[in-house]
Amino acid sequence: MSNEVKLLRFLAQDMTQAELGKRVGLTRQTIAAIEQGRYSPSLDVAFRIAHVFGKGIDEVFHWQPGGEDRSAD
Repeated sequence: MSNEVKLLRFLAQDMTQAELGKRVGLTRQTIAAIEQGRYSPSLDVAFRIAHVFGKGIDEVFHWQPGGEDRSAD
């Protein structure tokens, strides 16, 4: 899953990872991991992040098919 969190933070007057984390109940490290694509947030957290920026969840997070394990098909 890719996302626009880093760009949106920049556009929001250079909001820090710590500021965003505080607003959505996460640590700065978790926000960094989400931005880098190393961690996919829960649906609840994704909605909270999108809400901070006044965006729809689909404007912030982008899912790409092909990332899941298809060996069970």
